[in-house]
Amino acid sequence: MNQTTLLDLYRMMTTIRRFEAVACEQLLARKIPASLHASTGQEAVATGVCAVLQSSDMIVSNHRGHGHCLAKGTEPRLMMAELMGKAAGTNSGRGGSMHVADPSLGILGANGIVGAGLPISVGAAYACGVRGSREIVACFYGDGAANEGACHEAMNIAALWRLPLLFVCENNGYAEMTPQSAHAPIQNLAVRAAAYGMPGETVDGNDVLAVRAVAEVAAERARNGGGPTLIECKTYRVRGHFEGDPQRYKPAGEGAEWKKRDPIDLFRAYLTGASGIDAATLDEIDKRVDSVMAEAVAFAEAAELPGADEVARHVYAEAGRNA
Repeated sequence: MNQTTLLDLYRMMTTIRRFEAVACEQLLARKIPASLHASTGQEAVATGVCAVLQSSDMIVSNHRGHGHCLAKGTEPRLMMAELMGKAAGTNSGRGGSMHVADPSLGILGANGIVGAGLPISVGAAYACGVRGSREIVACFYGDGAANEGACHEAMNIAALWRLPLLFVCENNGYAEMTPQSAHAPIQNLAVRAAAYGMPGETVDGNDVLAVRAVAEVAAERARNGGGPTLIECKTYRVRGHFEGDPQRYKPAGEGAEWKKRDPIDLFRAYLTGASGIDAATLDEIDKRVDSVMAEAVAFAEAAELPGADEVARHVYAEAGRNA
Protein backbone atom coordinates (compact mmCIF):
# COMPACT_ATOMS: atom_id res chain seq x y z
CA MET A 1 0.00 0.00 0.00
CA ASN A 2 1.49 3.36 -0.99
CA GLN A 3 2.12 6.19 1.44
CA THR A 4 -0.60 8.40 -0.04
CA THR A 5 -3.25 5.79 0.77
CA LEU A 6 -1.86 5.27 4.26
CA LEU A 7 -1.89 9.01 4.95
CA ASP A 8 -5.47 9.26 3.67
CA LEU A 9 -6.49 6.60 6.20
CA TYR A 10 -4.73 8.47 8.99
CA ARG A 11 -6.30 11.77 7.95
CA MET A 12 -9.79 10.28 7.97
CA MET A 13 -9.44 8.63 11.37
CA THR A 14 -8.10 11.87 12.80
CA THR A 15 -10.94 13.81 11.19
CA ILE A 16 -13.53 11.56 12.80
CA ARG A 17 -11.83 11.74 16.21
CA ARG A 18 -11.60 15.53 16.15
CA PHE A 19 -15.12 16.00 14.81
CA GLU A 20 -16.55 13.97 17.68
CA ALA A 21 -14.49 15.87 20.24
CA VAL A 22 -15.51 19.26 18.86
CA ALA A 23 -19.16 18.22 18.54
CA CYS A 24 -19.18 17.19 22.20
CA GLU A 25 -17.69 20.57 23.13
CA GLN A 26 -20.44 22.33 21.19
CA LEU A 27 -23.07 20.23 22.95
CA LEU A 28 -21.71 21.26 26.36
CA ALA A 29 -21.73 24.87 25.17
CA ARG A 30 -25.43 24.39 24.33
CA LYS A 31 -24.89 25.18 20.68
CA ILE A 32 -26.22 21.76 19.67
CA PRO A 33 -29.87 21.40 20.74
CA ALA A 34 -29.97 17.64 21.26
CA SER A 35 -27.99 14.65 22.51
CA LEU A 36 -24.99 13.02 20.83
CA HIS A 37 -23.77 9.45 20.46
CA ALA A 38 -20.04 9.78 19.73
CA SER A 39 -18.04 7.12 17.90
CA THR A 40 -14.75 7.97 19.62
CA GLY A 41 -12.52 4.89 19.61
CA GLN A 42 -14.28 3.28 16.65
CA GLU A 43 -12.66 5.34 13.88
CA ALA A 44 -10.88 2.42 12.23
CA VAL A 45 -14.15 0.70 11.32
CA ALA A 46 -15.75 3.53 9.35
CA THR A 47 -12.43 4.46 7.78
CA GLY A 48 -11.42 0.94 6.79
CA VAL A 49 -14.77 -0.01 5.29
CA CYS A 50 -15.48 3.22 3.42
CA ALA A 51 -11.93 3.25 2.02
CA VAL A 52 -12.85 0.35 -0.29
CA LEU A 53 -16.18 1.82 -1.41
CA GLN A 54 -16.64 3.73 -4.64
CA SER A 55 -18.39 7.10 -4.83
CA SER A 56 -21.52 5.48 -6.27
CA ASP A 57 -21.72 2.86 -3.51
CA MET A 58 -24.10 3.42 -0.62
CA ILE A 59 -24.01 3.19 3.15
CA VAL A 60 -26.71 2.92 5.80
CA SER A 61 -25.75 4.12 9.27
CA ASN A 62 -27.11 4.09 12.82
CA HIS A 63 -27.46 6.45 15.78
CA ARG A 64 -23.64 6.53 16.21
CA GLY A 65 -23.07 7.55 12.61
CA HIS A 66 -20.94 10.69 12.37
CA GLY A 67 -17.83 8.68 11.51
CA HIS A 68 -19.56 6.66 8.80
CA CYS A 69 -20.83 9.80 7.10
CA LEU A 70 -17.49 11.58 7.27
CA ALA A 71 -15.69 8.54 5.88
CA LYS A 72 -18.14 8.41 2.97
CA GLY A 73 -17.51 12.04 2.11
CA THR A 74 -19.72 14.35 4.18
CA GLU A 75 -18.13 17.78 4.69
CA PRO A 76 -17.51 18.45 8.40
CA ARG A 77 -18.90 21.99 8.13
CA LEU A 78 -22.19 20.76 6.67
CA MET A 79 -22.63 18.08 9.30
CA MET A 80 -21.75 20.48 12.10
CA ALA A 81 -24.39 22.86 10.75
CA GLU A 82 -26.86 19.98 10.74
CA LEU A 83 -26.09 19.17 14.36
CA MET A 84 -26.75 22.82 15.23
CA GLY A 85 -30.07 22.71 13.40
CA LYS A 86 -29.01 25.20 10.74
CA ALA A 87 -30.50 25.53 7.24
CA ALA A 88 -27.06 24.98 5.70
CA GLY A 89 -26.85 21.51 7.22
CA THR A 90 -26.89 18.26 5.28
CA ASN A 91 -30.62 17.95 5.91
CA SER A 92 -31.44 21.63 6.25
CA GLY A 93 -31.32 21.32 10.02
CA ARG A 94 -34.20 18.83 10.12
CA GLY A 95 -32.33 15.65 10.95
CA GLY A 96 -29.81 16.44 13.61
CA SER A 97 -27.18 14.02 14.85
CA MET A 98 -29.09 10.75 14.46
CA HIS A 99 -30.53 11.37 11.00
CA VAL A 100 -27.67 12.67 8.88
CA ALA A 101 -28.19 11.73 5.23
CA ASP A 102 -26.90 12.74 1.81
CA PRO A 103 -28.12 10.55 -1.06
CA SER A 104 -25.84 12.44 -3.48
CA LEU A 105 -22.90 10.85 -1.64
CA GLY A 106 -24.59 7.47 -1.28
CA ILE A 107 -25.39 8.13 2.40
CA LEU A 108 -28.92 6.83 2.79
CA GLY A 109 -29.19 7.98 6.36
CA ALA A 110 -28.39 7.40 9.98
CA ASN A 111 -31.22 5.95 12.04
CA GLY A 112 -32.29 6.37 15.64
CA ILE A 113 -34.17 3.06 15.79
CA VAL A 114 -31.97 0.11 16.75
CA GLY A 115 -31.67 -2.28 13.81
CA ALA A 116 -33.90 -0.24 11.51
CA GLY A 117 -31.16 0.40 8.99
CA LEU A 118 -30.71 -3.27 8.11
CA PRO A 119 -33.94 -3.70 6.08
CA ILE A 120 -33.24 -0.35 4.38
CA SER A 121 -29.85 -1.64 3.27
CA VAL A 122 -31.51 -4.74 1.83
CA GLY A 123 -33.84 -2.59 -0.23
CA ALA A 124 -30.94 -0.47 -1.49
CA ALA A 125 -28.91 -3.55 -2.40
CA TYR A 126 -31.91 -5.07 -4.18
CA ALA A 127 -32.23 -1.86 -6.21
CA CYS A 128 -28.58 -2.22 -7.27
CA GLY A 129 -29.42 -5.62 -8.71
CA VAL A 130 -32.55 -4.39 -10.45
CA ARG A 131 -30.53 -1.62 -12.10
CA GLY A 132 -27.89 -4.12 -13.14
CA SER A 133 -25.19 -1.89 -11.66
CA ARG A 134 -21.99 -2.87 -9.86
CA GLU A 135 -22.85 -0.70 -6.89
CA ILE A 136 -22.78 -2.21 -3.40
CA VAL A 137 -24.15 -1.24 0.00
CA ALA A 138 -22.45 -1.24 3.41
CA CYS A 139 -24.73 -1.36 6.45
CA PHE A 140 -23.27 -0.34 9.82
CA TYR A 141 -24.99 -1.57 12.98
CA GLY A 142 -24.04 -2.44 16.56
CA ASP A 143 -23.93 -5.59 18.62
CA GLY A 144 -27.23 -4.65 20.22
CA ALA A 145 -28.94 -4.47 16.82
CA ALA A 146 -27.51 -7.92 16.03
CA ASN A 147 -30.23 -9.42 18.23
CA GLU A 148 -33.13 -7.58 16.60
CA GLY A 149 -35.50 -9.61 14.45
CA ALA A 150 -34.99 -7.17 11.59
CA CYS A 151 -31.31 -8.08 11.54
CA HIS A 152 -31.96 -11.77 10.96
CA GLU A 153 -34.70 -11.14 8.42
CA ALA A 154 -32.39 -8.81 6.51
CA MET A 155 -29.51 -11.29 6.48
CA ASN A 156 -31.75 -14.16 5.45
CA ILE A 157 -33.20 -12.42 2.41
CA ALA A 158 -29.87 -10.79 1.45
CA ALA A 159 -28.20 -14.22 1.38
CA LEU A 160 -31.14 -15.84 -0.37
CA TRP A 161 -31.10 -13.23 -3.15
CA ARG A 162 -27.28 -12.90 -3.14
CA LEU A 163 -27.50 -9.15 -2.70
CA PRO A 164 -24.38 -6.92 -2.97
CA LEU A 165 -24.27 -6.05 0.70
CA LEU A 166 -21.72 -5.75 3.50
CA PHE A 167 -23.20 -6.23 6.96
CA VAL A 168 -20.72 -4.39 9.21
CA CYS A 169 -21.30 -5.09 12.90
CA GLU A 170 -19.45 -2.59 15.06
CA ASN A 171 -19.17 -4.67 18.20
CA ASN A 172 -18.09 -2.08 20.76
CA GLY A 173 -18.90 -4.37 23.66
CA TYR A 174 -22.10 -2.71 24.82
CA ALA A 175 -25.70 -2.51 23.70
CA GLU A 176 -26.38 0.82 25.39
CA MET A 177 -25.40 -0.20 28.96
CA THR A 178 -25.61 -3.98 28.53
CA PRO A 179 -22.38 -5.93 27.88
CA GLN A 180 -22.40 -8.40 25.02
CA SER A 181 -21.96 -11.31 27.41
CA ALA A 182 -25.38 -10.51 28.89
CA HIS A 183 -27.30 -10.37 25.61
CA ALA A 184 -25.64 -12.95 23.33
CA PRO A 185 -24.63 -16.56 24.14
CA ILE A 186 -21.69 -16.48 21.71
CA GLN A 187 -18.40 -14.61 21.75
CA ASN A 188 -18.12 -13.84 18.05
CA LEU A 189 -21.32 -12.64 16.41
CA ALA A 190 -19.90 -13.33 12.94
CA VAL A 191 -20.47 -17.09 13.40
CA ARG A 192 -24.15 -16.42 12.77
CA ALA A 193 -23.33 -15.85 9.12
CA ALA A 194 -23.06 -19.61 8.62
CA ALA A 195 -26.78 -19.99 9.32
CA TYR A 196 -27.49 -17.83 6.27
CA GLY A 197 -24.92 -19.39 3.98
CA MET A 198 -22.74 -16.29 3.78
CA PRO A 199 -19.12 -15.68 4.82
CA GLY A 200 -18.57 -14.30 8.30
CA GLU A 201 -15.38 -12.60 9.46
CA THR A 202 -14.38 -11.34 12.90
CA VAL A 203 -11.65 -8.71 12.70
CA ASP A 204 -9.79 -6.40 15.07
CA GLY A 205 -11.87 -3.26 14.69
CA ASN A 206 -9.07 -1.09 16.07
CA ASP A 207 -6.71 -2.08 13.24
CA VAL A 208 -7.64 0.01 10.23
CA LEU A 209 -5.55 -2.05 7.83
CA ALA A 210 -7.13 -5.29 9.02
CA VAL A 211 -10.61 -3.83 8.62
CA ARG A 212 -9.77 -2.51 5.17
CA ALA A 213 -8.38 -5.87 4.04
CA VAL A 214 -11.47 -7.81 5.08
CA ALA A 215 -13.80 -5.18 3.64
CA GLU A 216 -11.93 -5.17 0.35
CA VAL A 217 -12.44 -8.93 -0.13
CA ALA A 218 -16.11 -8.66 0.85
CA ALA A 219 -16.69 -5.68 -1.45
CA GLU A 220 -15.14 -7.45 -4.40
CA ARG A 221 -17.25 -10.53 -3.73
CA ALA A 222 -20.43 -8.46 -3.53
CA ARG A 223 -19.58 -6.47 -6.64
CA ASN A 224 -19.08 -9.65 -8.66
CA GLY A 225 -22.37 -11.28 -7.70
CA GLY A 226 -21.10 -13.36 -4.80
CA GLY A 227 -23.61 -12.01 -2.32
CA PRO A 228 -23.34 -10.54 1.18
CA THR A 229 -20.71 -10.88 3.90
CA LEU A 230 -21.01 -10.36 7.64
CA ILE A 231 -18.02 -8.46 9.05
CA GLU A 232 -17.80 -8.19 12.83
CA CYS A 233 -15.37 -5.49 13.96
CA LYS A 234 -14.34 -5.84 17.60
CA THR A 235 -13.78 -2.34 18.95
CA TYR A 236 -14.52 -0.20 22.00
CA ARG A 237 -16.77 2.75 22.72
CA VAL A 238 -14.55 5.18 24.63
CA ARG A 239 -17.30 7.65 25.55
CA GLY A 240 -20.68 6.76 27.02
CA HIS A 241 -23.69 5.55 25.11
CA PHE A 242 -24.73 9.20 25.04
CA GLU A 243 -23.00 12.36 26.18
CA GLY A 244 -23.54 12.65 29.91
CA ASP A 245 -23.63 8.88 30.44
CA PRO A 246 -21.59 8.27 33.66
CA GLN A 247 -20.62 4.77 32.42
CA ARG A 248 -20.91 3.18 35.87
CA TYR A 249 -21.67 -0.13 34.19
CA LYS A 250 -18.11 -0.45 32.86
CA PRO A 251 -15.64 -2.42 35.00
CA ALA A 252 -12.83 -0.45 36.64
CA GLY A 253 -9.72 -0.37 34.47
CA GLU A 254 -11.46 -1.51 31.30
CA GLY A 255 -11.07 1.81 29.56
CA ALA A 256 -7.38 2.00 30.44
CA GLU A 257 -6.77 -1.43 28.91
CA TRP A 258 -8.52 -0.47 25.68
CA LYS A 259 -6.61 2.81 25.61
CA LYS A 260 -3.50 0.72 24.94
CA ARG A 261 -5.16 -0.32 21.69
CA ASP A 262 -6.36 3.11 20.60
CA PRO A 263 -6.80 2.80 16.79
CA ILE A 264 -5.14 6.11 15.97
CA ASP A 265 -2.19 5.55 18.29
CA LEU A 266 -1.68 2.07 16.85
CA PHE A 267 -1.79 3.29 13.28
CA ARG A 268 0.47 6.24 13.99
CA ALA A 269 3.04 3.88 15.49
CA TYR A 270 2.83 1.71 12.39
CA LEU A 271 3.22 4.67 10.05
CA THR A 272 6.26 6.10 11.83
CA GLY A 273 7.75 2.63 12.20
CA ALA A 274 7.28 0.03 9.48
CA SER A 275 6.09 2.57 6.88
CA GLY A 276 8.89 5.05 7.48
CA ILE A 277 6.66 8.12 7.52
CA ASP A 278 8.05 11.08 9.42
CA ALA A 279 6.14 12.08 12.56
CA ALA A 280 6.23 15.71 11.40
CA THR A 281 4.09 14.73 8.40
CA LEU A 282 1.45 13.31 10.71
CA ASP A 283 1.66 16.34 12.99
CA GLU A 284 0.96 18.54 9.99
CA ILE A 285 -2.13 16.48 9.16
CA ASP A 286 -3.28 16.88 12.77
CA LYS A 287 -2.92 20.66 12.52
CA ARG A 288 -4.83 20.79 9.26
CA VAL A 289 -7.64 18.70 10.72
CA ASP A 290 -7.85 21.05 13.71
CA SER A 291 -8.12 23.95 11.28
CA VAL A 292 -10.90 22.21 9.35
CA MET A 293 -12.85 21.68 12.57
CA ALA A 294 -12.44 25.31 13.61
CA GLU A 295 -13.74 26.32 10.18
CA ALA A 296 -16.65 23.90 10.55
CA VAL A 297 -17.73 25.42 13.86
CA ALA A 298 -17.40 28.97 12.53
CA PHE A 299 -19.45 28.06 9.46
CA ALA A 300 -22.17 26.39 11.51
CA GLU A 301 -22.39 29.22 14.03
CA ALA A 302 -22.73 31.81 11.26
CA ALA A 303 -25.35 29.83 9.35
CA GLU A 304 -29.01 30.80 9.57
CA LEU A 305 -31.74 28.80 11.23
CA PRO A 306 -34.45 27.47 8.90
CA GLY A 307 -37.17 30.05 8.23
CA ALA A 308 -40.81 29.59 9.20
CA ASP A 309 -41.68 29.40 5.52
CA GLU A 310 -39.72 26.12 5.36
CA VAL A 311 -41.93 24.27 7.83
CA ALA A 312 -43.91 22.34 5.20
CA ARG A 313 -40.97 21.65 2.90
CA HIS A 314 -40.49 17.92 2.23
CA VAL A 315 -43.72 17.22 4.10
CA TYR A 316 -46.26 17.61 1.31
CA ALA A 317 -45.99 16.84 -2.40
CA GLU A 318 -45.21 19.83 -4.57
CA ALA A 319 -48.11 21.38 -6.46
CA GLY A 320 -48.68 19.73 -9.80
CA ARG A 321 -47.03 16.47 -8.81
CA ASN A 322 -48.72 13.22 -7.97
CA ALA A 323 -48.78 12.48 -4.24
